[in-house]
Amino acid sequence: MKKVTAFILFFMMAFSLCACGKDESPAEKNSIPDSKTLLTNIWNTYTEDEKFSIIGGDFTEANNQVDTPGKFNITDVNALDSSLAFPVTSISEIDDAASMIHMMNGNTFTCGAFRMKGNNHADMLAADISQNIRNRQWVCGFPDKYVVAVIEPYMVAMFGNEALIDTFKNKMISVYPDVKILYDEFIG
Repeated sequence: MKKVTAFILFFMMAFSLCACGKDESPAEKNSIPDSKTLLTNIWNTYTEDEKFSIIGGDFTEANNQVDTPGKFNITDVNALDSSLAFPVTSISEIDDAASMIHMMNGNTFTCGAFRMKGNNHADMLAADISQNIRNRQWVCGFPDKYVVAVIEPYMVAMFGNEALIDTFKNKMISVYPDVKILYDEFIG
């Protein structure tokens, strides 16, 4: 009887070690299949009174969305830079993107989510995005502040009106508590 009990305990311990050893990727851990889902999960926490008119995605017929985040085609690097302030030189660091932009003026609120191919360079990518936002020549308004954050394996960058940015940042933190805010700065 002691041998049977010891045998059962041995297999239970071995099984539990195997189960604990499974290493989930950050995307699996956060259950975020793509950048659009990440932004949609945050946007869906807004009440109707908090929401504002947005367009999502790039401006192609396939990806253009109204009042919801949309997929952004990363092969158009110039549009990625001009619309979302994602640096052209860093395009090799991502494989997916989505956006949501205030319908009246992108400088009022613009947010992009980017799935990183590897999180080894997250700090460098965040610094490149931060510099690209700060060095922009603003037309038709001037955003108050910007935020760059990491929700592994995603980078989220936004700029615009302080109240809108702070609301989105707070909702992002409530949806994804493991978010790391790398930049939260005023522009100017």
